[in-house]
Amino acid sequence: MGETLTQKILSAKLGKKVKPGEFVVSDVDIAFTQDGTGPLAIRQIEELGEFRAANPSGTALFIDHASPSPRRELSNDHQLIRRFARETSSILRDVGDGICHQLIAEEFAAPGMVIVGADSHTCTAGAFAAFATGMGSTDVGMAIYLGKAWFRVPEAYRFVLKGELQKGVYAKDLILHIIGMIGADGATYKAIEYGGEGVGGLPMHERLVVSNMAVEAGAKVGLFPADEVTKGYLEERGRGGSFKELAPDEDAEYERTFEIDLSQIKPTVSFPHTVDNVREIDDPEVKAVEIDQVYIGTCTNGRLEDLRVAAGILKGRKRHPRVRLIVTPASREIYLRALDEGLLKVFVEAGGLVNPPGCGPCVGVHQGVLGDGERVLSTQNRNFKGRMGNPQGFIYLASPAVAAATAIEGQIADPRGYL
Repeated sequence: MGETLTQKILSAKLGKKVKPGEFVVSDVDIAFTQDGTGPLAIRQIEELGEFRAANPSGTALFIDHASPSPRRELSNDHQLIRRFARETSSILRDVGDGICHQLIAEEFAAPGMVIVGADSHTCTAGAFAAFATGMGSTDVGMAIYLGKAWFRVPEAYRFVLKGELQKGVYAKDLILHIIGMIGADGATYKAIEYGGEGVGGLPMHERLVVSNMAVEAGAKVGLFPADEVTKGYLEERGRGGSFKELAPDEDAEYERTFEIDLSQIKPTVSFPHTVDNVREIDDPEVKAVEIDQVYIGTCTNGRLEDLRVAAGILKGRKRHPRVRLIVTPASREIYLRALDEGLLKVFVEAGGLVNPPGCGPCVGVHQGVLGDGERVLSTQNRNFKGRMGNPQGFIYLASPAVAAATAIEGQIADPRGYL
């Protein structure tokens, strides 16, 4: 029996074939934290008697969640992170550099890697055929200290993608459709693997969206094969030497297999307060929802391509008077490129506000906390109560295109009429 993509990655790392359900200890290529989780990981390491990183070149610390810091306590935590990075010669990405998951994609992730991060959306790097998964701060602290981590090899689900997405439909709509189909706990501790002819039509920025939200179905990882799309992305970034083709065996055994016709996917919105509470855009319940704030950004949909889509809809138009429009590029590079292309000017002229690169309102610390009873349409990945800083707020999730159209109309809107 052949191996799934998950098994192939871990088998290669361990030098022996692994089976689902088996517990393994693997070397880690990249271990990282962010400013919400890093201080605890660092203090756990410090309790062992010293600041230590077994693999400094594979240890990254990001200050992105409260960036720049809105409070004294968080500023002090940032100081601790900077000191650890300095004393261990680890990699530091400071205020304004961008969101950890986007920077992992831009600078680090490659096929066959094992990546652990003290953030649940570490699974984003699965778009590169990397076994990338979120872990608790203590576990990641030990991965930094030892250069190793333990895993239970997950069983795998395979999603066979056919056809192509229609105009005005994006990867965000696809992954919301999938989560709505299998449920928010439908793939708990499973590996989700994507294949089929439709995969080749998804560019890297769209694959990153889909992998990013694997955890919203409870999955351990969300993997795409490493193919020509992967190779092209890495070459564009000067990292072509890290590419290797990687795909599951044709006779690999999957616990469940699903088929998705991409051409049938419609713009989709997730209603409060669970990601699997989804509706298609033509549902009367969707268009009846008035919105107070629109947020375009995050590790899910803050990439240059997302900003281009939103700006294309907003150009020459104004936000609805009732709507606050907030835009946050996911990294410094994206910010600069969006600036060069005039995208940020479009957002400002439309009545929007552009934040510095980082997580922004998504984490609920600053830069867009909701008031009681307010509704936000956001391109983020999570809409639990209190996620954006107020348990009395209501979070709706959708693509950047839906977000831009909604900012104009003041209620959740179908973007296809603007494209």
